[in-house]
Amino acid sequence: MLSRRTLLVAGTAAGALAWARPHEVSGAYSPYFAALNTLLRRQGIDRPVLLIDLDRLDRNIDRVVKSVHTGTPRTYRVVVKSVPSPALVDYIAQRAATRSGMVFHRPFIEAMARLRPDADLLLGKPMPVAAVASFYAQHRGSFDPARQLQWLVDSPERLAQYLALAQGQQLRLRVNLEIDVGLHRGGFVNPQAAAMVLKMIADHPQQLAFSGFMGYDAHIMGLPDFLAAGEVPKVKARYAAFVDELRRNFPQLAQPGLTFNGAGSPTFRYHEQGSPLNDVSVGSALLKPSHYDLPILDDFEPAAFIATPVLKRHASTGLPTQEWLAGPMTAWDRNKADTLFAYGGNWLAHTESPAGVQRIDIYTSSNQEGYYAARGVALAVDDFLFLRPTQSEAVLLQFGDLLAVRSGQIEQRWPVLLNSL
Repeated sequence: MLSRRTLLVAGTAAGALAWARPHEVSGAYSPYFAALNTLLRRQGIDRPVLLIDLDRLDRNIDRVVKSVHTGTPRTYRVVVKSVPSPALVDYIAQRAATRSGMVFHRPFIEAMARLRPDADLLLGKPMPVAAVASFYAQHRGSFDPARQLQWLVDSPERLAQYLALAQGQQLRLRVNLEIDVGLHRGGFVNPQAAAMVLKMIADHPQQLAFSGFMGYDAHIMGLPDFLAAGEVPKVKARYAAFVDELRRNFPQLAQPGLTFNGAGSPTFRYHEQGSPLNDVSVGSALLKPSHYDLPILDDFEPAAFIATPVLKRHASTGLPTQEWLAGPMTAWDRNKADTLFAYGGNWLAHTESPAGVQRIDIYTSSNQEGYYAARGVALAVDDFLFLRPTQSEAVLLQFGDLLAVRSGQIEQRWPVLLNSL
């Protein structure tokens, strides 16, 4: 006969197992994704696509514009790498009433100069001098680099390279200096370090024109709120020290129209008051991939999703070579009752809808990725699985034309920029 102690231990163990057993997650699309699935199936879409929700994008653009117009006036600069489609950049620029862009890739500089000849472009990272030479060798058209393009310089050595190129090719380069306001990813660490380069620019007015400073402060996004609150004034003070150095010791360079750029999607709202910036860059917040699920962007809406057709669905068969595990696995975790395979995969993205679909590591693939689902997940072959990107720049380049959707219709198909020209 079992003792009371044995029964108690057994009951406790059974309770612990029941508590530890994964809770089943299943169901259908939300109404939002059900409408998108209906749209894509009705349009005969037969491959993975990247969707841009124009209504959500509009509201996100308006939030950025409102911030930029709060407090000290600032120019809004669209980060092209985060929305890498000329038509998408145009859409954002028109709604935001800006012609300013930030570019990070030589082919993108060439494309934007050709496709948006009225643009004002600032480099977001320093380019090898070979890239600068290649741009000028290939550039044609009405875009005027001497007025509309700012090259980023992060060291005396790089400026010396640029100066030699300008002298050899009779160019005049606009130069913006990268400063370190706390991210420690390069650039001038203090005003004294920048002074040597400012003097070099001042000494070569025929080849070099000073255009401003750029200081990226995204490190704030990773700090707890109580630390971020203390870091924001320090960032502003570091930046202001460079501006003070310029005005005090290089008044000949401190001309009207300089670009004092900074911030970024995680931090632009910190510069609404008391900031030395007159130019802020924002890109990813407009689409809000999951990496930007931050308290400061709580009111922004995810506006970009991957939609990929489901190719196969069947009862789970355990693991390859270990098929006997199918029964125990499903008994323990009903979320692994079925296996499905989708078209493509291995993207920087997480499953979004229907809820309860989870990637299978052993079936990670860019050809047809495998996923588990509970039997109650309403997702049939030829339906679309929706994923939310973790970032925008690399992901948006992987699907061909972007599909811009509004009110249950595909309103536009927007080609993306090419990585090489």
